Amino acid sequence: MVIKNVELEIVCGITSKLPDTVLPEVAFAGKSNVGKSSLINGLMNRKSLARTSSQPGKTQTINFYNINTEMYLVDLPGYGYAKVPETEKRKWGKMIERYLHGSKQLRAVFLLIDIRHDPSANDKTMYEWIAYQGYEPVIIATKLDKLKKTQVKKHIDAIRKGLDLPQQTRVFPYSSTTRQGRDEIWEYIDSLVTEV
Repeated sequence: MVIKNVELEIVCGITSKLPDTVLPEVAFAGKSNVGKSSLINGLMNRKSLARTSSQPGKTQTINFYNINTEMYLVDLPGYGYAKVPETEKRKWGKMIERYLHGSKQLRAVFLLIDIRHDPSANDKTMYEWIAYQGYEPVIIATKLDKLKKTQVKKHIDAIRKGLDLPQQTRVFPYSSTTRQGRDEIWEYIDSLVTEV
């Protein structure tokens, strides 16, 4: 995908009505400090369209980024670390659930996992929850540049085992520093959004 123009077009809060879009969508979920905003900026070739923060839990809305008027990248609120009351977290959960159930255009949900660590209880819950909603999550293993090349396979195997992934599940290692993995992720997204 050649990125010609990108626009943050729709922002949905807890009480917002979800949009009835006509373009294909791919959504991104992940723990609050897993590098989701950095990944989205990297995919869109932008430095700071998705706000990155040293304070986890910055994304508290569902953000729809219109790419080339061809598709949406959808940024879901982070889970886990955010210093917000439980009641608020539950509302976010309901909002994400509403989106996963309600979107007619959602082609895939990407779940981001930090490649350096075994999946946490939160990661496992999120994976199972997305699967329960009827999607087979695609895994993006972030922070790839923090590992030596020789360690990568071992860590990907640990993610596969930790989440008990089906054999066919795609796992894309990605580094927001070097952009390694970006082309492979786009190739996969292209294959989803150009399906007739």
